Amino acid sequence: MPRRPLPMGAAVPPGIAASGPASGPTSDPTSDPTSGPAAGSARFPADVPPGTPPGGSPHASPPVPLHTCAAVFLPAALPRDGRVAFWSPEDRPLPPWPSDGADAGQDTLTVVRAHGRGVRGRDVPAVVLPVADALPVLVAARHAADAHPAAACWGAAALHALHVAGRGRLLPGLTAGDLDAWRAGPLDADDIAHLRAVAAAMPYEAHAVPVTGSRPLRLPEPEALVRAFLDAVADTLPRTPAAAYAAGKPFAARDPQHLPRARAWAAEAAAGMDAGVRVSLRLDLSGYELFDTLHEGGGEREAAAALVQVHSLADPTLVVDAAALWAGEGTEQFGPRARIDAVLALRRAARVWAPLARLLERDVPDVVSLTEDELYELLGPAAARLGAAGVTVHWPRELARSLTAAAVVRPAPGSATDGTAFFDSAELLRFNWQLALDGDPLTEREMDALAEAHRPIVRLRDQWVVVDPALVRKARKRELGLLEPVDALAVALSGTAEVDGETVEAVPVGALAALRDRLVAGPGTVDPPPGLDATLRDYQLRGLAWLDLMTSLGLGGCLADDMGLGKTVTLIALHLRRARPAPTLVVCPASLLGNWQREITRFAPGVPVRRFHGTDRTLDGLRGGFVITTYGTMRTSAEQLAAHEWGMVVADEAQHVKNPFSATAKALRTIPAPARVALTGTPVENNLSELWALLDWTTPGLLGPLKAFRSRHARAVENAEQIENDDAVERLARLVRPFLLRRKKSDPGIVPELPPKTESDHPVPLTREQATLYEAVVRETMARIEGAEGIARRGLVMKLLTSLKQICNHPAQYLKEESARLAGRSGKLALLDELLDTILSEEGSVLVFTQYVTMARLLTAHLAARAVPSQLLHGGTPVAERERMVDRFQTGEVPVFVLSLKAAGTGLNLTRAGHVVHYDRWWNPAVEEQATDRAYRIGQTQPVQVHRLIAEGTVEDRIAEMLLAKRALADAVLGSGEAALTELTDRELADLVSLRRLS
Repeated sequence: MPRRPLPMGAAVPPGIAASGPASGPTSDPTSDPTSGPAAGSARFPADVPPGTPPGGSPHASPPVPLHTCAAVFLPAALPRDGRVAFWSPEDRPLPPWPSDGADAGQDTLTVVRAHGRGVRGRDVPAVVLPVADALPVLVAARHAADAHPAAACWGAAALHALHVAGRGRLLPGLTAGDLDAWRAGPLDADDIAHLRAVAAAMPYEAHAVPVTGSRPLRLPEPEALVRAFLDAVADTLPRTPAAAYAAGKPFAARDPQHLPRARAWAAEAAAGMDAGVRVSLRLDLSGYELFDTLHEGGGEREAAAALVQVHSLADPTLVVDAAALWAGEGTEQFGPRARIDAVLALRRAARVWAPLARLLERDVPDVVSLTEDELYELLGPAAARLGAAGVTVHWPRELARSLTAAAVVRPAPGSATDGTAFFDSAELLRFNWQLALDGDPLTEREMDALAEAHRPIVRLRDQWVVVDPALVRKARKRELGLLEPVDALAVALSGTAEVDGETVEAVPVGALAALRDRLVAGPGTVDPPPGLDATLRDYQLRGLAWLDLMTSLGLGGCLADDMGLGKTVTLIALHLRRARPAPTLVVCPASLLGNWQREITRFAPGVPVRRFHGTDRTLDGLRGGFVITTYGTMRTSAEQLAAHEWGMVVADEAQHVKNPFSATAKALRTIPAPARVALTGTPVENNLSELWALLDWTTPGLLGPLKAFRSRHARAVENAEQIENDDAVERLARLVRPFLLRRKKSDPGIVPELPPKTESDHPVPLTREQATLYEAVVRETMARIEGAEGIARRGLVMKLLTSLKQICNHPAQYLKEESARLAGRSGKLALLDELLDTILSEEGSVLVFTQYVTMARLLTAHLAARAVPSQLLHGGTPVAERERMVDRFQTGEVPVFVLSLKAAGTGLNLTRAGHVVHYDRWWNPAVEEQATDRAYRIGQTQPVQVHRLIAEGTVEDRIAEMLLAKRALADAVLGSGEAALTELTDRELADLVSLRRLS
């Protein structure tokens, strides 16, 4: 039924005192017929049926939690003696509560209940708690879905009381009997509005205990009851066990202290608490013309005047100048105590800021003159202190506060913006502070004048401007140093710079701004170059235009299209468009040498291409065209390659040099070239340091030193699990975006002609042998992990995870059985057989990926035993044999291709496959997607089905869930895979790896 508060004045039978729980039955059980209509239906719950025992119901039910009961505050003469009672309007059993203590326990409460056409007082069981014990229950009830509305309402009051106390709004005072008591105050307009809102929302049950001695009985005013509750909280919180040493001391001890001699002091404190007004200061700057001339006659100069205003707390729209109030205006609206309350408020404010004490020396405290030093202080910490004390400072509207500073980067006059000339210039760029008013930069002369200012407010461009001393210091010391061109470009793109450990706004001007705008705007359109025997798609033409722009400017770039979108043909088109006499060097994995040679011959017929690989490799007689080599050969022949002139260096599958400290990455950096291009489908596999490694090779110095990049960008992005630090992500994106072109197959308009791709997870049960092995390994290894620490523990965790994944694949892999029976021992192998039977019966072709070469060998042995044609490619397969394997698969000679994920997950074109099986899961979804893209790429004409095999109830199951979450963040930052799992606690790790039995 709806709950509404009883209108004040409705008569009810007499009940218990409002200051505590009842101790006996009501004195008058009869109803008051005059109150029937006012207290009738919808205001009080009906009485329970006759014969129901107190606190019970006709049908037994279990006790209910306190927060589901109605709550009512019972004030006391000493605020801290107030109590909160919990009772059940539906007469449900209350939870047991310790009753042997003096402060809490079961008791009896008299509340007002409906009775026929009238109302009556009725005893109900209640749990009565001191305020300190009740606060946690009430705060929890505030947001509990099943909380009683009365408890939720008092929960809102409790939160408000804690907020008031937390802001230090506590005033010492005395009760009517001269006992020490804290009270909540002073309350500002917002506090009072909140208090009234809580009181207005109170249902009947929240104030159902009648006022003591009233006849006819009346319920307490909700607003007064909430005000008393705030006082009770304020009087309870300071009296903590930490104040036990102060036993017998006023305002610290729990026991009441009688202080009859403090009555006058208490009266002032009470007046401050119960004041109906607050004061504010309005600054008058009409005397500012004094700033334009030197003060004559010595002494401190008066710079401004602060006028006192008085505001009504009851009606915040009422405001009057103190001079007008003392002249008699507003007496009716503000009340007879307004002047006294205003003086007391100014006295409290003077304790916070001493210059206001001069107001108290005046007959009319209306205005105080301020010196320049006092105005400086008011512009800074004084205003904050006054605001905390409830005194607002109002500045004139015409006072400008929009003076700002930015770090400006200026190139030398006449710097070029059309390419390498800008970066080849030996002249460094100037890095200075530039001040601006309303966004309009100040002239050098204006900044000189500002630098000489020693005043808090100055006259600038015919207006008064607030001057932050920090801005004055920047005007005095404008020079921030010099920047290398590439560092200046990084500042221009990110829009921020580090100055004295602080991130500040940075603004490029002149030629640098023009270059920044050109990069941000992106390239125009280009036509396919002469000599290209291919039709480029629209997105490939856009990629060509972007690469042409970056390389023509002397900048490198990373083309990070998804696998299968044609990065190779785009790069070949770029080579033809640049038409440089010097050759292009392509560094790629060994498995892609043949693919590059075939693609160049196909799309750029007549362009010479040479393999720099094998024992007879040479660069003699090289003129133009392409040279393709492997990362291994490049590493061992870096000195020979660096001695040759190159028009462009290309790193294909550039994730191979994601570790900047590897020998391969270091060797690649020694080969000079006017243009460097990285090709990869996964610019970030594990962390943002890999992105730094790629872009620091393509455009050295762009992202700064790795350590600085990690501290400024990477940690801020990677540490936010759900990318909560939007500013850090956007700052990094602004810097990186012009140098990284990322397109995915799922992007609108990229490859609409690609057939659909269907991905399916296939949960498979473990065999009994697998389950037994799995549980034994978990039990034995977890026992060792619990006793290990540091690197030893991390090593055991990695070993555990590897062992469990191998058991999920096949017991023979874990047991290292080279020639053993395979059928019937693995759920995954059984499912793979079923999938292959179906695929081969439809004359389809399939790729089977596994991260373990040992498992790949077991699979091919098993397929050979079943007379299923298959072949195996792994890291040890010679380059020539790899190319023959690709040809055999593409022509349909061998329908099942088993591949090692790391050796064959990139570069290969295997569009014959309509199915891709991931026999086991990699720790990074991007790596799996690369492997899938061997089949799902340009040239694929049939739908592709991706099958992921997952052992049910195992670590693979939990990892699959983690990979889904990780996939959602892959474009921003990817986690660190297995390494992150080594940091789990023992309990978390056990939960991750334990075998869960499925019903």
